[in-house]
Amino acid sequence: MLSSRTLAAVRPTGASLARSFARNASTAAHKFVVVGGGTAGVTVAAQLQRAFAAEGRPLNEGDIAIVEPAKTHHYQPGWTLVGTGLQPLSKMQKPMQEVIPGGVKRYETAVTSFQPEQNTVSTADNSTLKYDFLVVAPGLKINFDAVKGLREGLDNPNGPVSSIYSVDSCEKTWKNIQNFKEGRAIFTQPAGIIKCAGAPQKVLWMAESQWRKDGVRNQIEPIFATGTPSMFGVPKYSAALEKIRQERNVTGLFNHNLVSIDNAKKVATFATGPDGKTSEQEFEFLHVVPPQGAPDFLKGSPIADEAGWVAVNNATTQSTKFANIFSLGDASSMPNSKTAAAITSQAPVLVDNIRAAYDGKELPAKYDGYASCPLLTGHNELMLAEFKYGGIPKETFAPILGSQDKPNMLYYYLKKDFFPWVYWHGFVKGKWFGSRGPFRPVDYLYGP
Repeated sequence: MLSSRTLAAVRPTGASLARSFARNASTAAHKFVVVGGGTAGVTVAAQLQRAFAAEGRPLNEGDIAIVEPAKTHHYQPGWTLVGTGLQPLSKMQKPMQEVIPGGVKRYETAVTSFQPEQNTVSTADNSTLKYDFLVVAPGLKINFDAVKGLREGLDNPNGPVSSIYSVDSCEKTWKNIQNFKEGRAIFTQPAGIIKCAGAPQKVLWMAESQWRKDGVRNQIEPIFATGTPSMFGVPKYSAALEKIRQERNVTGLFNHNLVSIDNAKKVATFATGPDGKTSEQEFEFLHVVPPQGAPDFLKGSPIADEAGWVAVNNATTQSTKFANIFSLGDASSMPNSKTAAAITSQAPVLVDNIRAAYDGKELPAKYDGYASCPLLTGHNELMLAEFKYGGIPKETFAPILGSQDKPNMLYYYLKKDFFPWVYWHGFVKGKWFGSRGPFRPVDYLYGP
């Protein structure tokens, strides 16, 4: 049920707004407060600025605020490229202040709690920020402590355990791939929601390809151990990946969820069912994808659902509890794949809807669940999985290049070179709109 207080808050008159901001200017009040300076938060801030300016009513400096404690902004899809030797880490990150749009106020702290009935958030430095509209985009929590022994394994610079899910160990992943010459190589994927569900396999296929290039593939036994029952969540691409697995003689351990690592013995223990059964697997190389979930400060908050995600309408990105709160990206409850590509389609929907709510009008834009997973399957080949809600393929290039369940060299270079360039020059600058690229969607474009 939407709060009557927040329903009223989204329909202020121009005069009352002007008086409100004049009165609160010295008390850290903003028209739009964005929680999180990652891909989703920065993109929304940039698109909001551009949308208002295009209407001839540009926002003033400080009308938008971003709350983000990190000093570095990461292009996280690039950690796969770093971990497989395709790009240096230096190209996948920039200082946070270089990415925050000009005119946006940045608070270099973290949000600790929400008071939606008062339209405020509290921060770690004991500040209170007041907003008219709130965008919640803090990403998700990668829980390295959920697997016993994982941190110990990652912290050993010469050990066989690595993960592209940490900026501190993605370079180690590539070093381990290069140095590995023989033995059992296990690549894990946990059960449940994770950031980019195809990433665990990208490392597997690129490592297998590299070992073929190095002439050591016959001495290595690659194993894909996943807590899920299949290779991928979308049936079309899962079938294609299963075919590749069999053709390349990669062992598949399905419904195997990693729970602990014995670093001394080099043994990984997997839960294999609800009855407490486990399976112990020896390894000489281990790439781990940790369990993931909602950030701790969201769990139990008044804006979250029972699982801790920000409870939103799956189509509009608006909170199901408070009309002046919106969310996108990994922290939202939208049941789509949590990828940067999903954010490119969610952001213009959120921006159009939040502007409509700002003017007291009906929300015009709908998100269909679009997400994309550029699945590296080896050097010079990539399967570009694109799909929407329900696991239904929504392929951009299929009319020209054919079905996208077949790996393609063009897609490989899109992932390796073009997407990182677009991210820094278009995406976070508010100039990239999902599969439509630089062309702003007009089928739900909201204007004055």
